[in-house]
Amino acid sequence: MLDFIYACINLDPIAIIKAGGYIGIAVIVFMESGVLLGIFFPGDSLLFAAGLLSAAGFLEPAPLLALVVPAAILGDSVGYWFGANVGTSFFKRKDSRFFKQEYLKRTELFYQKYGGRAVVLARFVPIVRTLAPILAGIGTMKYSVFLRYNVLGGCLWGIGMVSLGYFLGSIIPNSERYILPLSLVIVVVSFFPIFINIFRGKRAI
Repeated sequence: MLDFIYACINLDPIAIIKAGGYIGIAVIVFMESGVLLGIFFPGDSLLFAAGLLSAAGFLEPAPLLALVVPAAILGDSVGYWFGANVGTSFFKRKDSRFFKQEYLKRTELFYQKYGGRAVVLARFVPIVRTLAPILAGIGTMKYSVFLRYNVLGGCLWGIGMVSLGYFLGSIIPNSERYILPLSLVIVVVSFFPIFINIFRGKRAI
């Protein structure tokens, strides 16, 4: 347990997988999907690394997906509940170590641009992934509508990231040796939308 907590604090995907196993992966996915404390957890790189390790025989794909997808969907639903019940008052607070008003504004712009599809697309954007379901709860989106997007996004993201890791792990010999650099590439790519929005914002000034 202590090893798992230490791995989470250090945001080390490989250490999280080795210390927490299937349940540990599901817990991180759940928290990053809609619980504010998980806003900086390595969701994309964690699932990608889990896929790579599955291809190497360290994990079984079926039980991994059976836990990851429901955890992602449930995490978003908890985020929606939080937004619907206490989100408005919470987001009036000043910036802190775990939350900044800038994150909220960025996610609001994301919703304005993509509408309901933002619930699905946000799955693939770090930070926005955590805040999107909370904002859906604060806003006027009905839960029945949100749930449909939530299930679709949870399946696409959970299955997609694990499958990508599994595919690359299957075609790259000894891929487990390259988990760190490959996971780093996934992290950089996942932050591209944020970098692009920041760049566009600066150009508009």
